[in-house]
Amino acid sequence: MKKPLLLTFAVLLLTFAAYSQSSFETGISLGATNYFGDLGNEPWVQTGSTSPGIAVTFRNFSGSNTVGGYRYHPLSWEVRLSWNRLQYDETKPIGNQQGFELRNYGRGIGFRNDLFGIATHVTYTIYENPRAPLHHQHAAFFVFTGIGAYYGKPMADLFRGSIDLNNRYYFWPDGTIRDGAYQNGNSQANIIEKDGDYETDLSDWMTEGGTYKGEHAKNKAYNFINVGFPLGCGIRWGLSEKITMSAEFGYYFFTTDFLDDVSDQYPTAAEINANFPNDPVKQALALYITDPTGWGTTGYPGPATSRRGNPAKKDSFSFISLEVAYRFDLKKELPRIWGRK
Repeated sequence: MKKPLLLTFAVLLLTFAAYSQSSFETGISLGATNYFGDLGNEPWVQTGSTSPGIAVTFRNFSGSNTVGGYRYHPLSWEVRLSWNRLQYDETKPIGNQQGFELRNYGRGIGFRNDLFGIATHVTYTIYENPRAPLHHQHAAFFVFTGIGAYYGKPMADLFRGSIDLNNRYYFWPDGTIRDGAYQNGNSQANIIEKDGDYETDLSDWMTEGGTYKGEHAKNKAYNFINVGFPLGCGIRWGLSEKITMSAEFGYYFFTTDFLDDVSDQYPTAAEINANFPNDPVKQALALYITDPTGWGTTGYPGPATSRRGNPAKKDSFSFISLEVAYRFDLKKELPRIWGRK
């Protein structure tokens, strides 16, 4: 139900934008997305999270040039549809480091979240000469901010095939993934690779974001549509009267801490049993999905094992992109009323 509402809102917003202006630009952006959240083995930027992103932007770029002869107005607004892939895997080697050489290998959590967004931005552009065509000027610098709604579910690749404990991965201390458990260096288990299929919907397993029945009942159910606040800057060049190119950096803040499915504490064994009563198979699956390596928690609350993430740190992502845009000029006509213009 939420997807049709989001799509309807986007169509109405774009229709209003088109009919309220004498001209508008449509830009297509391709770029790189980087995730910032609770997961990571690197101190600052998690380069292992770099993933693709796409955006389509409709903006009031030129507006009316009848006021004072100005062709471009510094202040404008735009509507953006976007897709950004957020992902990270704490068990994946970084350079020559692997296994427990990695900071968070013992926790060993991974996720993927494809975020689809609709946002409106307010943009301020510094033009060298607002009266001259942009392709006759030098590059124009711009900044933007805004608000948007973003839909996405955190998923994980935790099984080779269907969701069955016989298909689970075993993460060994040396950083290898095997088809059998680690038993004092037992080498009988075969080295395998993840199949790349993100089959596990983490929201189904109440890893910590579900409606718990135990002592941590303060946790609320997942919200798959979340509010984001874009903030960014860029440079725009005019290639011709109709075509422009832009380079942009954007940072997107969120009010949620569950884009990566990690926020606060591991569920206790008692909570897992309460969430999946009288179902030992699902209880065992939930324990593995919550703690894939088996080194993150003992199932009992305590200072060394209860912490899973940092609830004070909300999730975010950056998007560095290049855009090519085309300006459409609309004929301005008075509406027909009773057969007259």
